[in-house]
Amino acid sequence: MVLKPFGDIFLNLLFTAVVPLVFFSIASAIAEMSDLHRLGNIMSWMILIFVATGIISASLMVFGVMIYPPVVSGQPLLQLPETVHQTANASQIVRAFTVPDFIHLLSKQNMLALIVFAMLVGLAASLAREDGKPFVNFLVSANKIMMRVIKLIMFYAPIGLGAYFAYLVGTLGPELLGSYLRVVALYYPLAILYFFIGFSIYAFLAAGKKGFKTFWENILTPSLTAWGTGSSLATVPVNLEAADRIGVPKDISRIVIPIGATIHMDGTCLAAILKIALLFSFFGMEFAGVGTIATAIGIALLSGMVMSGIPGGGFLGELLIVSLYGFPMEALPLISMVGTLVDPPATMVNAAGDNVCSMLVARILGGTKWISKGSEL
Repeated sequence: MVLKPFGDIFLNLLFTAVVPLVFFSIASAIAEMSDLHRLGNIMSWMILIFVATGIISASLMVFGVMIYPPVVSGQPLLQLPETVHQTANASQIVRAFTVPDFIHLLSKQNMLALIVFAMLVGLAASLAREDGKPFVNFLVSANKIMMRVIKLIMFYAPIGLGAYFAYLVGTLGPELLGSYLRVVALYYPLAILYFFIGFSIYAFLAAGKKGFKTFWENILTPSLTAWGTGSSLATVPVNLEAADRIGVPKDISRIVIPIGATIHMDGTCLAAILKIALLFSFFGMEFAGVGTIATAIGIALLSGMVMSGIPGGGFLGELLIVSLYGFPMEALPLISMVGTLVDPPATMVNAAGDNVCSMLVARILGGTKWISKGSEL
């Protein structure tokens, strides 16, 4: 209990910075897209494939947590707030994606509405062309500044998270630690299974036996880089080289892989479902029913998109989970520890998934013989 205030300081700083960070990062990324029409075809199929593979990976973890629940205790460890929503009806969906007044956007409780507004602002700035350039420059500059703010806050993360987690362990006892052992025992096998079997299927669909062979001949270096660095962005250079050796056309790989490093994260979708199921167990909620599971998969996809390559970006997806469900503040350190434990295999799945998705886009746009044409196209 003595250490709890040190953890509260970190969480308060993080919650304060998250709103401007999400707004400027999304708005600036969209505003900088100068030629939207030329990239439309590639982008459309890329996003469709990203969503499809994200749903597949999230669904795999749904089955995993149902077969092997992350918490075995039948009693809730924490008190359930009245604001938590397991499923969403029509009015809740409207409130999630829109707010009645601008000032309501300046709250972490309205993250989806903030994301929608940021996308609209970024698109409007891009469409304004020359007239919008000063504003685009402002968005880009503000995004860089907010990234620096997060980086400064993250210097305090070891102390803040350590203090809060010490408080939670001291309060909840060994049941908390036993749950994390189950988390590791569930996530690692499923992530590795998805990596080898899932990506093998994707590569075969993209280019048959040759695609399967060339993918596994070239993907191990990016995979090990991702595992060691813990960063999808740090893996982009070697991932692009691997795509060239596989034969993915450069106009596809140069779009899909860098963008995928920030918005396509199958490993994160796996982890997000696990985090949601863990919180449901801690607060005595039942993780069952079509509505609850569909909502969880949707939030997993969103958290994968929000978890970009910025410093501390993993916390954004976790913040999204906590804020959308309305869990109390102490829920964030609980799932941030999950993120730390599963980070190596999650990053490996994220990075390798970008590569195999570029192969699938090449298959759709280039036909069955795309791989024999080489990356010079």
